[in-house]
This record gives sequence, C-alpha cells and structure tokens, in this order.
Amino acid sequence: MSGRFRFDLEVDRDVRFMTTPVVSAVPWVFACSMQAQQSIVVDPKSPGGVDSPHGLILFDGVCVLCSRGCGFVSKRDRRSYFRFVPMQLAEGRPLAEQLGINPDRPDSFAFVANGQASVKSEAVLRIARELPRWQWTWLFHFVPRVIRDAIYDLVARNRYRWFGRRDVCILPNSDRSW
Repeated sequence: MSGRFRFDLEVDRDVRFMTTPVVSAVPWVFACSMQAQQSIVVDPKSPGGVDSPHGLILFDGVCVLCSRGCGFVSKRDRRSYFRFVPMQLAEGRPLAEQLGINPDRPDSFAFVANGQASVKSEAVLRIARELPRWQWTWLFHFVPRVIRDAIYDLVARNRYRWFGRRDVCILPNSDRSW
C-alpha cells in the first residue's frame, strides 16, 4: 500500500514538473493574442448589427491608405459582405466615439460585425478572415496583440506622411458598398 502511494506521488511530481512551465506560459500567450472585441450599440438590422448579414468597416475617409484599403477589400469581397462608413460622417461619428476613436483625429479604424467591434490589428485580421484566399492570416494571432498593435500604431501615426491625405472625405455608394 505504501509503495503504491509513493508511486502516485512520484508520478504526480513528474507531471507537475513537466506541466508547470507550460501552464504558466499559456495564459500569458493567450491573453496577448486573444481577440480584442467590444460590444457596441448599433441598430441590429444595420450593417454590423446582430441581425445584419453585413460587416461594417468604419474608416478614416480622408486617409489615402484607408480608402485604398477599403478598395482592396471591396474588390475581393465576392459575397458583398462588407459595408463602409467614413467616421467623419454623421453616421460614423457616434460609432467611432463609442469605440474611443476621435473622428476628427482618428488613430484607428474599426470593424463591426454581429454587434461586436474590433480596432487596430484585430480589425485587420477579422476583415482578412472574411476574404477569399486571405484566411491564412489567422496565423498572425500567434503574434501577441501588443506587438501587432505597436506595428499598427507606427503605420497609423505616419499614414498621412507616407500615403497622403485627401482634402475631402471619400464616400462609399448610397448602400454603403464601395
């Protein structure tokens, strides 16, 4: 009986020794790479709402990079899933403000689907997952969000200097498609 008890302790000690470093590392990795989504108040039937079949991209309408990004997404959007709203418009302004984005000096864009909003690198990855032949980008979730967002912030800070800025806000079609 005592031999059996001692054997169980040795097995348990070995298992703890082998799993402790992994177990302690796992929460940190997942905490840094988990999706950064937040609920947002949006009409359930409008694009991005819980009852809508469309996702909404809220973008900086005067940013050339952002406008080209919307064009890139639209060309690949075979399902006509995405709708686009500049955050400088009356329709986009309250959504941006709910997400903590200043529509007059935006530092991010957002993607809203099923009443859940993502910003920065998480928004980019969620959009890419919806595009044909871009689903492979899920691999970037293994890069901690802190690092992804730091790269995003670098580009966002320099986007007007690197890509230009329009004098007027670019507008999507009346149905908010591109």
